[in-house]
Amino acid sequence: MASYLETAAEIAREAGALLAHFFERRVGFEYKGEFDLVTEADRAAEQLIVERLRSHFPAHAIVAEESGAHHGAGEFRWYVDPLDGTTNFAHGFPVFNVTLALEQAGEVICGVVHDPLRQEMFTAERGAGAYLNHRRMRVSPCAKLADALIATGFPTRRRHANVNVHFFHQVAMVTHGVRRAGSAAIDLAYVACGRLDGFWEFGLNPWDMAAGLLMIREAGGSISDMHGAPHQLSSPHLVADNGAIHAELIGLFGEVFAGRYRFPLPGLT
Repeated sequence: MASYLETAAEIAREAGALLAHFFERRVGFEYKGEFDLVTEADRAAEQLIVERLRSHFPAHAIVAEESGAHHGAGEFRWYVDPLDGTTNFAHGFPVFNVTLALEQAGEVICGVVHDPLRQEMFTAERGAGAYLNHRRMRVSPCAKLADALIATGFPTRRRHANVNVHFFHQVAMVTHGVRRAGSAAIDLAYVACGRLDGFWEFGLNPWDMAAGLLMIREAGGSISDMHGAPHQLSSPHLVADNGAIHAELIGLFGEVFAGRYRFPLPGLT
């Protein structure tokens, strides 16, 4: 398994260097839907990653954000997001990453999240721990939701139908704060290394979260859907945290799902 992880990190580092080059040039963007952006950098980084994976592991399937599924034989499947945080990238906001994860027979066995601007490589493999630049990661010791710093995200597509603002307000009122950096993989990696105490979001894709969730598990955290049920890559929503605040978060979310708000939204007058 080590060879899978080492190769993934090598590929992510190469793709990250390519992204950093494009970032300095401030490349333009286009829309791939009403709101979703795509840049020359997304496509170039994905092409590089897919070519490298095919070269090293020709029998493995690949699921990539921009180009979709590349079929392979056997039980291995790679999830690839060549540029997580495209909107940030396109606007010159320096929070984005490359993330890759390998699934074997339905279970994620290794993953990487690489931040090329900060030269931070987050890695994990099943049963062997999670690391930031080769230093072991552990989730935060935060014991109470009232002391926690939490992150979330909001979708670009179908934003008019997304209910997350209700949850955002309630969590913001009972914690030290809520951060919305625009890059789910980085948020999850930050939970794994203790910079954040928790994260939740609706509607993530497998390539957004596969690597980060493995990191959180290996760093000692907890993961479920927002009702507290076991989470799958196909689940409609996600809660990931240090474990100590998990029950409090699930309890708060249960209240919001039931329409009970501890803190009503303030009026405008």
